[in-house]
Amino acid sequence: MNAVLVHIDFAHRGPWGKQMVGAFADLARSIADEPGLRWKLWLEDETAGRAGGAYLFGNRADAERYLRMHRERLAGWGVVDLDVTIREVNAALSALAGAAAGTALGVPAAVPA
Repeated sequence: MNAVLVHIDFAHRGPWGKQMVGAFADLARSIADEPGLRWKLWLEDETAGRAGGAYLFGNRADAERYLRMHRERLAGWGVVDLDVTIREVNAALSALAGAAAGTALGVPAAVPA
């Protein structure tokens, strides 16, 4: 089963940087416990007024379940206009290109050359 990357991007008015950490630390801890989630990168662009994340899941079913739940959560905060992509990860090529912890992508420790 291939790992799946979900990218979510939306308009955001702040907080940013360290203030974002203080505001969303509990949410980050909660997200870390989501079934099938391997990691999340928190993304922010204060100049553009955009924020979001890149999420790596072990499978598409967990990714889609999380996305449904997260859309509802964001809608509760008034965030409804999301740019979302879901892509399968080519784990072998990603590991060869230096993806951190290729084993988190489902790649054996030794990737054929």
